[in-house]
Amino acid sequence: MNYLAHIYLSGENDLVTIGNFMADGIKGKKYKKYAKDIQIGILLHRHIDTFTDAHKTVRKSTKRLHKKYGHYSGIIVDILYDHFLAKNWSRYSDIPLEDYANTFYDSLEEHYHILPIRIQKMMPFMIADNWLLNYASVEGIQRVLEGMNRRTKNRSGMDKAVNELEVFYTDFEAEFTSFFEELVEFSKLKLKELNSNI
Repeated sequence: MNYLAHIYLSGENDLVTIGNFMADGIKGKKYKKYAKDIQIGILLHRHIDTFTDAHKTVRKSTKRLHKKYGHYSGIIVDILYDHFLAKNWSRYSDIPLEDYANTFYDSLEEHYHILPIRIQKMMPFMIADNWLLNYASVEGIQRVLEGMNRRTKNRSGMDKAVNELEVFYTDFEAEFTSFFEELVEFSKLKLKELNSNI
């Protein structure tokens, strides 16, 4: 899953959310140097990734892209799934996406000193271009994929994946909806477990 899903699945604790958001920048056991709630967020992120990567529905989505995009297929599906979460946001939250995103950006700025350097450098771009809100449109996803393609020095061809999104839109959306229901339940249970064990 990509940024919006990870943030959403963290629940209502700001520090758990920050930990989940920055988890990719924290390797191995380095998470242990952070406060308990940040640790929970980092570990939750890892559990979500493991559950997602092994799930048969997600694999069905990635298989559709694999021939053309190889090992980048999983990254593309993460981004496409965030699109469907953003597009259907009112199904999952009573808070409008714009308000939800702004509250998260405020929290990021408040906890800037905790963030790994890579996230600190990325954060101003994320806020200025309002990535979380822009996921809701196909145009916004196109910009994200173009940015990801540039980061691979144009090797991945990910900027073209919006074509598959448009051709298989209904399939991807149905797969996301079915999978996300399971992921929400998994994340709630895992969050409860981590809160008890750390």
